[in-house]
Amino acid sequence: MTGKSPSQTRVVVGMSGGVDSTVAALLLKQQGYDVVGIFMKNWDDTDENGICTATEDYEDVVRVSNQIGIPYYAVNFEKQYWDRVFSYFLDEYKLGRTPNPDVMCNKEIKFKAFLDHAMALGADYVATGHYARVDRRDGKTAMIRAVDQNKDQTYFLNQLSQEQISKVMFPLGDLESQRYAKLHVNITWQRLRKRTVPVSVLLVNGILRSS
Repeated sequence: MTGKSPSQTRVVVGMSGGVDSTVAALLLKQQGYDVVGIFMKNWDDTDENGICTATEDYEDVVRVSNQIGIPYYAVNFEKQYWDRVFSYFLDEYKLGRTPNPDVMCNKEIKFKAFLDHAMALGADYVATGHYARVDRRDGKTAMIRAVDQNKDQTYFLNQLSQEQISKVMFPLGDLESQRYAKLHVNITWQRLRKRTVPVSVLLVNGILRSS
């Protein structure tokens, strides 16, 4: 770690407005860190009625950030997502291969574009709602499985470099299901929704639109 106290350590949390990233931000806030929430708009998902669900997601981020008591911002990574993830996926798709877009999104957007943006804001670390842990020993870092192995997501993070991992915190990685459920219940969720549409579904929809 940085050697700073939690109150001197700025952690920028990637927030979707969903349950997992909200609990991650809440845990860090409770531990005394200087927490900032950032909402990433990676895809234009405006539907046929002109409704963009990203707007609703950001409203959730605003609501829960105010409830937790942290500042929040929105940043647009649509171009980076198109260039680094979607175009790559299309190229591979045309060659008969189906790479996992969630893995590529984590590598190029959440832990590259977002990480770079957070560092420019003075962050010491970034954090997300992924279920994984970082083992820091002898000046080295390694990703290890979450305590709750039924929710472990290290597979989706397997392309991260040592440098990326060294700047990441995964607050949910040490949580057991009962502790998570208690935190979930203790938050006044109002309209907060669990995100159920994976990146891969958005990509398939994008392919259909572009065909």
